[in-house]
Amino acid sequence: MTKRPVLKATTAAILLGVLSTQASADSTTRVALVPGGPHPYFAAWEQAGKDAARDFGLAAADYRVPQKWELSMQNQILESLVTQGYNAFLVFPGDPVGTVAIANELAGTGAPVLALAGCLQDPSEAKFCMGTDTGNSAYLGAKELLEVLGPGAKIAHFTGFLVDPNTQLRIDAVARAAEEAGAEVIQVIADIDAPEPAEEKINAYLAAHAGDVDGIITTAWVPAVVAANALRRIGDKRIKMVGIDHDEVVMNAIRDGYVHGTMLQNPYGQGYIGSFVADRLRSGCEVKADAPFKSIALTDKFIDSGTVFAGIDAVDNYVASMQAITAELMEGFEDTYLTCS
Repeated sequence: MTKRPVLKATTAAILLGVLSTQASADSTTRVALVPGGPHPYFAAWEQAGKDAARDFGLAAADYRVPQKWELSMQNQILESLVTQGYNAFLVFPGDPVGTVAIANELAGTGAPVLALAGCLQDPSEAKFCMGTDTGNSAYLGAKELLEVLGPGAKIAHFTGFLVDPNTQLRIDAVARAAEEAGAEVIQVIADIDAPEPAEEKINAYLAAHAGDVDGIITTAWVPAVVAANALRRIGDKRIKMVGIDHDEVVMNAIRDGYVHGTMLQNPYGQGYIGSFVADRLRSGCEVKADAPFKSIALTDKFIDSGTVFAGIDAVDNYVASMQAITAELMEGFEDTYLTCS
């Protein structure tokens, strides 16, 4: 198989600064992008799929979301999508171990399966996992926070669902950064990446302990939003906070001095590049046996989709930062990770 010719860049490719490659005119690839449940982080997958379908000539690249964070519900959707003719799957594992069986079942139909934003526990039939190196991102975010606070600081860590394979990685990374800096994590509150538990637990904690804590790090979307709002509401700029992701509440709190900065992720790049790769795999490419994957706790086949800190100096051009990371990853992806002979 020969490489596809380079075409004139379309809208998404122009934004990324990358020339898209042409899919075959009669591509039959139908990609399904399926998270474990509803969450604002994954919303970017929908546009990524649409852009990839257009830019690479795919038959479809559609975003399908389970109504609840229940593994059985995600499995039912995936099984239904097979009967609807979808033949490539980009999946956030509802459970790193529990999702292996359905991933292997999908792969058994001949469909390429990629784990996005969270990894499956090896061994699995997923071609690879692409997402934020969550441990590294949490570590870097904590380092940014502790650089401002200095030794002896007491920090609180608000994070996501314990069923999310990323959560424990983040907890461990923040603890490591604090130990290295001579600081102390005095509180970890997990299982709050949904509005109701986040509002209840974060507000209760700050009401009782705002005077005891010097800094806050949040490593999940909803806790970042809730904590930013809480600091604004109590008018506290003494407590320094580093958040995660790009919700406008968090970005405005950075502009107004209530939040020190945020660690950006790249869900758009995951969906866009993942859709491209799925089609290439269906077109005869194979993952290189010697591809330079990174090993993390769950898998030896990990690709970092990128992370970057955005503080007051970068808050108004944060999109460009992530576009640059996506463009760099996309530009050399096929040569680095695939064999297309």
